[in-house]
Amino acid sequence: MKKLTISAIAELAGVSKATVSRVLNGYPHISQELREQVEAIIAETGYQPNQVARSLASDRSNIIGLVIPKGTDAVFLDPYFPALTNGITQVSNNNSLTLALFIFHSEQEGHDTIKSIVNTGLLDGLILTTDRVTLDRTTDPFVPQLIERDMPFVMIGRPDNLQDDIIFIDTDNAEGGYLATRHLIDLGYQRIATISSKHNSAGDDRLAGYRKALDESDIAIDWALVAYGDYTLESGYKGMKKLLPQQPDAVFVASDTMALGALRAIQEVGLKVPHDIAIVGYDDLPPAIQATPQLTTVRQDVETLGGMAVEMLLDAIRGDKSGIRHVFLSSKLIIRDSCGAVQKQA
Repeated sequence: MKKLTISAIAELAGVSKATVSRVLNGYPHISQELREQVEAIIAETGYQPNQVARSLASDRSNIIGLVIPKGTDAVFLDPYFPALTNGITQVSNNNSLTLALFIFHSEQEGHDTIKSIVNTGLLDGLILTTDRVTLDRTTDPFVPQLIERDMPFVMIGRPDNLQDDIIFIDTDNAEGGYLATRHLIDLGYQRIATISSKHNSAGDDRLAGYRKALDESDIAIDWALVAYGDYTLESGYKGMKKLLPQQPDAVFVASDTMALGALRAIQEVGLKVPHDIAIVGYDDLPPAIQATPQLTTVRQDVETLGGMAVEMLLDAIRGDKSGIRHVFLSSKLIIRDSCGAVQKQA
């Protein structure tokens, strides 16, 4: 059978080559009748477009980038990133997109990387994992350069400054922090500590949710019960070591990874969870179930977060501005064994 071309498909469908090209590349401004007409011919003939020719014709490479501004050790040790990447790759594969991964270890390397990305023109767009960024947010080199170069991009994580021209998706972290702390209050705990983070808006919002729950219950915040980490196991361990002398009866930890570090610190001094100190984590990734005891935690659907980021980026690449540009996914409290009701004294 003779190899089909766009010209042949256009002739069979009775439309122009440009119309066929627009249908193949997902352009939105085509009538439903014409789209169905072309798609019917494609289905009948089993036509498979030449990807190289298709890219040249559409001025698109069908390659998107994922930027993770952390070292490889942090990326592969933190279960958040494999789950996020899995969601991104699934939707990328479904849309015939190639995913390029960019990981760097220093601010200078980040500057050089982003300059290379925006100057080559090889990428159709970028996904930035700003939710866990470790660079100084006040000198973040990414966003201004991307806007200046008109590079489509989507942030995973709420940027510090909400701007209409920045597209982002995030979990409702303030809601999650509130749910975790409210649960501990409802169980009867009073000296509720937290291990939060100053490294990003996720930490800010989870701390805000913690404070809101305390305020609603007329519990004054005690800043001696607040510690900070950077989402690593070791920082959770150190944060809990700092909090133990304050004798908290419960702790809300802003990530499951840090919660596992906190759990180790508690058990090292001979205390038991939840008998002596209750713990609530955040993320609900596999380590939460593998812990002993299993962690009560706030679930954020990390894979959905990644997949929706790709869909939002595709809309930006196509120039479709009809979609929602700021998306917050709901959180859900998952109750397990790491906290129980306070035993009242007789």
